[in-house]
This record gives sequence, C-alpha cells and structure tokens, in this order.
Amino acid sequence: MIHNKKNNIFFLTKKELILELVSLGFKRFVASQIWGWIYAKGVVDFSKMSNVSKNNIDVLNHNFLFERLTTINLTRSFDNTIKFLVRLQDNREVESVYIPEEDRATLCISSQVGCTLSCKFCHTGTQTLVRNLEAHEIVAQIILTKDLINDWDSKNRKLTNIVFMGMGEPFFNYENVAKALEIICDPEGLNFSKRRITISTSGLVPEILRCSQELKVNLAISLHGTNDKLRTDIMAINKKYPLHDLLSACKTYNQENPQQKITFEYVMLRDVNDKDEHAYELVKLIKKYNLNCKVNLIPFNKWNGCEYDTSNITQTKKFQEILKKHDLIATIRKTRGDDVLAACGQLKSASERVKKSSLKE
Repeated sequence: MIHNKKNNIFFLTKKELILELVSLGFKRFVASQIWGWIYAKGVVDFSKMSNVSKNNIDVLNHNFLFERLTTINLTRSFDNTIKFLVRLQDNREVESVYIPEEDRATLCISSQVGCTLSCKFCHTGTQTLVRNLEAHEIVAQIILTKDLINDWDSKNRKLTNIVFMGMGEPFFNYENVAKALEIICDPEGLNFSKRRITISTSGLVPEILRCSQELKVNLAISLHGTNDKLRTDIMAINKKYPLHDLLSACKTYNQENPQQKITFEYVMLRDVNDKDEHAYELVKLIKKYNLNCKVNLIPFNKWNGCEYDTSNITQTKKFQEILKKHDLIATIRKTRGDDVLAACGQLKSASERVKKSSLKE
C-alpha cells in the first residue's frame, strides 16, 4: 500500500505505477491499461475504467486517489491565447500559456518556481528561485490544459506541441524534466512525439551535451547577443558558458541529431542588439560553426521596470533580411496574448502584487 503523499497516482511514473499495482496483485497488462485510462483518456474516476474489474477498482480506490492541481487566474486573449496560473500543493504558483494557431496548438510550460538566472529582459528573472517543479507538476500543466480545451479525443488532437519556455531554466531541473518527458512521450500515455517537444535553455553546456544523447528533443537556445561582451551584459550565464563553448555544444548537438535544426531565440532590444552590425555578426557566428539552425526574432514584450525598449518593426525586418540574404532561416515571432500578460513571468508577478497589496490592507 502507498502511504501519505505517495497515494496520489499522478506522482508515479509508468514503471513505478506498474510495480505498485503488481505488488497489489494486478496483472502487468491491467496496470498498463490503467495507465492508459489516466494519461491517454484523462479519466479521474476509477469506476469509469470499463475494462477493469470491480474488485480491482475497489483495490485502486483503497490505495490511490486522483489529486490534480488547480488553475487560478485564467485569462483569454482576443487572439484565443489562454494564460493561466497553476497553484501547486504548497500554494506556490507557476504559469502556462496555450497558443492555438490554424495548423497547430502549442503549450508553453514552466519547469521551476521563479528563476535563478536574472536575464535582464526576462520578467521571471525578477522573481527569485523558490524551487524546482517535480515531474508530476510539469505534467500537470499539460493535463490541466487538455481538460480546459476538452482534448482527450486521440483521433482529433488539439494540443500538438509542448515547449519548455515558461518560468525557470529547464536544464537546472534536468532530472525532473527528463522524468516528465517519459510520461509526455509514452505511446500509451500522453503520446507526444519528441519532434513536437522543444526545450529552451539559456545555454547550460553540460546539459545540452547530455540532452543531445539522452532526451533528443528539439533544442532552442536563448542567444540574444552576438558577442561575449553584449551577451554577458544581457545574460550573466554567458560568463560561465561563453559563446565559443555554447556554439561548440550546439555543433555537437547538430552532429548527434542531424534531423533537427536548433532554434536560436533572439529578443530584439532597441539600440542594444538589433543593429545591422549585430545581424552581420550573427551571420558570421553561425557560419563559423557551420550550424544547422534557424533564428527566431522575438519582439520584446516590455514590462514595467525593465531598462529595454522594443525594437522598431522596420529594423526587425531589416535584421531578418540580412540573415536571409546570407541563406539563414529567419522568422519573426508573431506576438500573442499581449493583452493577458502572456510574456513569461508577468501573470505571476501580477498575482504576487495583489497578494502583497491585500496584506497591507
């Protein structure tokens, strides 16, 4: 029997659940069926598992419970983007953003409560790191979203892509992210292809190399600077992993995962990193390391207290054209959910301000 917190069935990986159920007298194939009911069909009531015997259902009810996390402060944008806070069992909060498009729908999920990196352009960086998310808390963001959009019909899937681009640095929580991916990618579970999953990192070189061999999902690098001086000013992590080390790791990733293009995320900051000279410098960097990549130019979503301004769209397009003239794939990210504070960390910061204001009253 599972005791205390471990009685929450969502805390268990597939292997752990099967071991627990086998120890309770279940056949392995029945244990796999139960796993499928939970993660492929979204069932939260054992009695609705139609191919499980009544005796086994009684054993399940006696030993396990479904304890899902709760969603608070859900907001919908005019463009159908949905942003929400997920309240964890210790009353901490993290953000998720659902972004539907014509041919796909992407969920941006968090991996930490807060962040330790303090990148100057990122709103999450203003929030201190509280803790890593557990694997089940990462997966819970997907389950909550599928509940929200009624997405448990495997033949007509709405949610198609998962990106680890929310709060936190995923590779600072590598073990839990890897454990969550076991559930996310399980064919009998949530059944997402690794080609549909992207992990965004600020550039932790050892974990990039580890991910290259172990996780093999799509990789996105928060670049934002074209030389060490500039990037270090924007992102302090560059002091530890300068551009040469980072781009060498990216080259290795390319070699070990030849079917995948690395995405370089580049937030356009007015008169900081958006000049023509920076575009040419970026071209030179990518060519030097002969990288199989694409560049995603991101309009900066300005927030109160930040020292940066948003680049002029004309300059952003000029930057893009310079890259394209040198045979690089360069896109400009379409801004989504500006009216619902969809930039990373903004909704949680707003929630924290409300709490502090309430305490003062």
